[in-house]
Amino acid sequence: MHTVPVALGDRSYDILIGDGLLGTLGDLVAPVLRQKRVTIITDSNVAKLHLKAARAALEAAGIHVHEIILPAGEATKSYVQFGELLDKLLALGVERKDTLIALGGGVIGDITGFAAAVLRRGVDFIQVPTSLLAQVDSSVGGKTGINTSAGKNLVGAFHQPKQVIIDLALLDTLPARELQAGYAEVVKYGFIDNPDFFSWLEGNGNGVLTGERKEQAYAVAESCKAKARIVAEDEFEAGKRALLNLGHTFGHALEAECGYDGTLLHGEGVAIGMVMALDLSVRMGLAKPSDLERANQHLRATGLKVSAAEINKPLDASKLLSHMAQDKKVDAGEIVFILGPIGGAATHKGVDLDLVRLVLEDSLRA
Repeated sequence: MHTVPVALGDRSYDILIGDGLLGTLGDLVAPVLRQKRVTIITDSNVAKLHLKAARAALEAAGIHVHEIILPAGEATKSYVQFGELLDKLLALGVERKDTLIALGGGVIGDITGFAAAVLRRGVDFIQVPTSLLAQVDSSVGGKTGINTSAGKNLVGAFHQPKQVIIDLALLDTLPARELQAGYAEVVKYGFIDNPDFFSWLEGNGNGVLTGERKEQAYAVAESCKAKARIVAEDEFEAGKRALLNLGHTFGHALEAECGYDGTLLHGEGVAIGMVMALDLSVRMGLAKPSDLERANQHLRATGLKVSAAEINKPLDASKLLSHMAQDKKVDAGEIVFILGPIGGAATHKGVDLDLVRLVLEDSLRA
């Protein structure tokens, strides 16, 4: 088992990475529980695969377990589902010293974390991410929330988990599309400030996607180290943490316009968004055309979409720009973009929106 610390003073916690950790879940979480009562929150898909094993491991350690199963899919991150979740937790009599356990992908982690942030003005929660995307990104850093019609993750809170437990064996049950979508977030860390990691992915990324445990362990650990370092420097996204949103300004707009109906997975939107960001960077003289070519080539080689034209839905550049104007990073009315070459991302304001529109239109035609 490999441990990656997230250094946040009295809110510090560890990310535990290993193979088969779900079987020892009770022993792993016991040291951070304030009392031996937990509620597992999961979705209908994950419940069929992993809920029984998780519950058994917790009960074997003498921990009392409740469980709540939510519908699977991005649409679960809604006001309606969030309200119902809170009502269910209160009906179970969840107390302030109880702990919620998010067993699932990014959707379950986000909505569980948000519920933990507001239930009785704050209870503890633990992340047990079951998807690659959640393991390398959404489970770490304490960003929680739900979606609205205006955009993704616009209602939420910063609420750090007490622990993140990453069982690499859970990746073996992921559909290929979900694994590919999560891989986009792995690539992101290379694009931000680690060109050597991206070069490693160009040579080894296929192993991550075909279940090679050594490659998966390295990719997940490096991603978690990168996120932990950035979060420790800027917990509340006042500066550097915004870099973690590389590709997300474009990607979130695509997701919102698709209506969170499963047409476009989050990681797929991020992959297209990163290509758009590199395209915009090239047009602004911030990156070389070779950077864009490498990104296109590698993402295509892993089966990911790289243009909006590949989405099976009619999309409009003006509507996408409207969604982008609601992005969480908007500052003084200006959209903040994450731009630059591979390994040299930086935040940029005052970007010509006519140029952004051209990027969107070209991607829609590609």
